[in-house]
Amino acid sequence: MNFLINIETLRRYFAADAVYVTQHTAKRFRERGIRMKDIKTAIAGGRIIEQYENDTPFPSCLICGPSTSENALHVVVSDEGSASSIITCYFPDPNLWDNNFTIRKKEG
Repeated sequence: MNFLINIETLRRYFAADAVYVTQHTAKRFRERGIRMKDIKTAIAGGRIIEQYENDTPFPSCLICGPSTSENALHVVVSDEGSASSIITCYFPDPNLWDNNFTIRKKEG
């Protein structure tokens, strides 16, 4: 049985401050010039563009949404049933994504 993540559920986790960030993940997004406020803005205004229901230990998804500066931001988060973890986030490479940063370009 596939488990698809709902964006509204993720927004509730963020509103309830039920979101975990590892030190490694926090270090990476700081290195990329991304702040927690950017991530929250992307979750609030974004949409799920890919689902990874077979990820372990929890299903995850890729969200594309605007950062606080209106740049497209990708955020990968899990749904752990009562909370979420930020797995990674990055500003998508225009060479790898369409103009809306929601569809991967085909290789080759």
